[in-house]
Amino acid sequence: MAVTGNATPSRLGQINATGDSKALFLKVFAGEVLSMFEKTCVMKDKHVMRTISSGKSAQFPILGKTAAAYHTPGYNILESENALLSQVKKNEKVISIDELLISSVFIPRIDEAMNHYDVRAPYSTELGRALAYTFDRNTLQLATLAARASATISGVTSGGTVLEKGATVATTGSVLAAAIFEAAQELDEKDVPENDRYCVVRPEHYNLLVQTTDVINKDWGGSGVYADGEVLKVAGIHIVKSNHLPNSVISATTGENNTYSGDFSDTIATVFQKEAIGTVKLLDLGMESEYLISHQGTLMVGKYAMGHGILRPECAVEITKTAP
Repeated sequence: MAVTGNATPSRLGQINATGDSKALFLKVFAGEVLSMFEKTCVMKDKHVMRTISSGKSAQFPILGKTAAAYHTPGYNILESENALLSQVKKNEKVISIDELLISSVFIPRIDEAMNHYDVRAPYSTELGRALAYTFDRNTLQLATLAARASATISGVTSGGTVLEKGATVATTGSVLAAAIFEAAQELDEKDVPENDRYCVVRPEHYNLLVQTTDVINKDWGGSGVYADGEVLKVAGIHIVKSNHLPNSVISATTGENNTYSGDFSDTIATVFQKEAIGTVKLLDLGMESEYLISHQGTLMVGKYAMGHGILRPECAVEITKTAP
């Protein structure tokens, strides 16, 4: 039978069969990038996050402590000579926004036509993963640098702590576990809140902890599953496994307006509480996709504009294999 006249195609990318034929495709792309970023990023919910609508930096006020004193009946609390009023020292931390971070890919139309499998979904997944990896690397480097930083308010707050435990901390799970307990003690002695404490280690050291029976043996108060290769907590600190804990000399990169660089060759673990570092977001994770007639292909871009900085060094402890 002969077919005459024009057909009315059902465009898969249209909303309610009207408008942009790629509208739904863009949302799928955006969702894939966002979901992969959320899935891959381990540091997003483990430190202070703040969003600004404009500007190039944000200020984080840091407050000192108040004191308590016994009151003598009849004494004026407002009189300075009675020493009943607390003088709260203050400081601030300014975190700058780094330049726009992008992850992009260009797909030639001719290649897409010749290819026998879809590449857009895997590419969009990789865009989200690349952005998440950069986010984790920057914040983990920063958390480690926080452990080396001096006090924010001199004479009131404390600086970070570096525990030099020697070479065996990198090869023996019990030594590493003991170092994490020591880190917990350091945080306790600095009045750091017990909630939201984390220890990030690389996979090799995570597995050392799993094989340390005292860490996961419930009879000893351990928390974890040997069969699943999982350790949940040590000394009340959540254990997080990540390939992005720094372990080499890292140089500054063009576009960074905050300091993330340093020598991390001896870093074995970084322990921190949520208030140790902060992130400022100017442009949250965003996605764009456009077919370029001039280039006969589709440009896919994932992006964000954020910056990271140290807030409270006393909330961070670095465990190193440096000889004590």
